[in-house]
Amino acid sequence: MKELVLVHGRAQQGYDADKLKQKWIDSWKVGLEKSNLEMPITEEQIRFPYYGDTLAGLENDVPLDEVADVIVRGEDASEAEREFIRGVILDTLKQNGISDEKIQKLSPQPIVERGPLNWEWVQTALRALDHYVPYASSTTVALRTRDVYIYLNNPAFRKKINDGVESAFNKDVETVIVGHSLGSVVAYDVLRKTGDTNNWTVPLYMTLGSPLAVTAIKQALRPIDHPSCVSKWFNAMDERDIVPLYALDSENFDVTPPIENKTDVDNFTDNHHGIIGYLSDAEVAKRLHEALR
Repeated sequence: MKELVLVHGRAQQGYDADKLKQKWIDSWKVGLEKSNLEMPITEEQIRFPYYGDTLAGLENDVPLDEVADVIVRGEDASEAEREFIRGVILDTLKQNGISDEKIQKLSPQPIVERGPLNWEWVQTALRALDHYVPYASSTTVALRTRDVYIYLNNPAFRKKINDGVESAFNKDVETVIVGHSLGSVVAYDVLRKTGDTNNWTVPLYMTLGSPLAVTAIKQALRPIDHPSCVSKWFNAMDERDIVPLYALDSENFDVTPPIENKTDVDNFTDNHHGIIGYLSDAEVAKRLHEALR
């Protein structure tokens, strides 16, 4: 017997956990049907640790169209947080081919000091994402960057989320784990810290739309490694997805044994990042099926 643990990402607050779990399962079933397969385990063997309402504590009453500017101004942020935000934005611009010249075109005044140390440049850079990348959103980039930063740098917050995910594991049962978006960071952290201690056996760790290779996130997690309790690691992404930016390959996330990457997922959701667009992919669904048989 094997079990499956699904770890969700951000922006899930206020939802019914059972309905969210069912959404993941239904999407996986769609992917399985493409290969004439059925779920090899029961829904009772699938666990869905929900921490969406914990993340809700990070939100405030700022209107969504003002969130990006508020976060980027970082009036109450430490220099470390500002540097983290700048780093993620810089990676995002680079991967989407947005040059200083393109950013300058969106500023009413010449930006004398260009680059991520200049907050005027950073704010204009976020506007450039809205302008040049149709499936990107400055608000989304700012919010998920802040959420990842707080998760990685607030020990109490990190422990609360990790404890919830850890409680979903049955140490006496082989467990496949899927992490989506921020959930892939959380799952990775839990697997590294407690996988061996708890004697977990993970035949497959699957990451979907994972930002683990984003420079600022990777640096915060160093030294990076392949969790020893994990036998195989499979990573899938849509190259149009604004969250992962990079494949988890030898160039961007060099671990041993290496991670297998699928970078040609056709995620049909509006931002190419939604979980239903990943789990309904035929190859993704099939890999899960093989690991759970």
